[in-house]
Amino acid sequence: MQYRTLGDTGFTVSVVGVGTWQLGGEWGKTFGQAEVNEMFDEAREQGINLIDTAECYGDHRSEEFIGEAIRDDRDRWVVATKFGHFFHSFMNRTTDFSPEGMRKQLEDSLRALQTDHIDVFQFHRVTEEIYRNDDLWTEVEKQKRKGKIRAIGVSIDHEGFPLDRPEVETVQVIHNRLNRGAEKEVLPKAQQKGLGVLSRVPLASGFLSGKYSEGKRWPEDDVRSLHDEAKIDRRLREVERLQREEVPEGVDMAPWALSWSLRHPAVTAVIPGCKSVDQVASNASAAELDIAQDEHPQAADAPSL
Repeated sequence: MQYRTLGDTGFTVSVVGVGTWQLGGEWGKTFGQAEVNEMFDEAREQGINLIDTAECYGDHRSEEFIGEAIRDDRDRWVVATKFGHFFHSFMNRTTDFSPEGMRKQLEDSLRALQTDHIDVFQFHRVTEEIYRNDDLWTEVEKQKRKGKIRAIGVSIDHEGFPLDRPEVETVQVIHNRLNRGAEKEVLPKAQQKGLGVLSRVPLASGFLSGKYSEGKRWPEDDVRSLHDEAKIDRRLREVERLQREEVPEGVDMAPWALSWSLRHPAVTAVIPGCKSVDQVASNASAAELDIAQDEHPQAADAPSL
């Protein structure tokens, strides 16, 4: 494993983390605690110390799994979670970014994670309007002063997001070989401001695993079943092209795709999801490939797929 410093937070994190949306039950699989424990045992073995989760991954269910899996060695992990969304059922959420709502989510996350602090507390898919809410920021800063939060981050979708508040220490954004929009504005801004960057969906929801071919469809309990079918096939055709033209011979596509994002000079770590011990190990192997941060190997002029 290799490690980098997460912006100015002071945290040293593994370049490959564990993304955990799948533990909430919206990716076509139901997990039990024993299986989750095995996956985190493998993460320890691989030197991974970064976990990304969220309040709405099964109404704190993902956090509950994590809390139990790491309760004996909590201090070796850097745990990032989020707030602002309330889970009700499969892909059914409501939002609440009020100061009161934030405090409730924070306390619920602390309880689920069996911890007294969150290392990186992130505004979840925050809009610019919410980002400008000074009352909310005042309350988040208050919780940080109490020691319940160590660092503050934002998880964003909007490519032109301003990132101009001094309180922001990390940013989480989609960045992968099929979606390079963040390279236009977000990543340069983050690099200029010294922010830690978590590359979200680095395997493009599994498309860049190389496991699927054109015509693949997912069951109704998998979030990917909601994707437009024509877009699915376009993406899978592009993945087949990448396998032929860009993935080195003898290298598995998933670790290659993770290493591709890690080579961007702004990216601190990738946070791929995983459904098995084998996938944890595969993801971790990306650190064994060439991930030296330099100019990104290809221009950011291709459309996002």
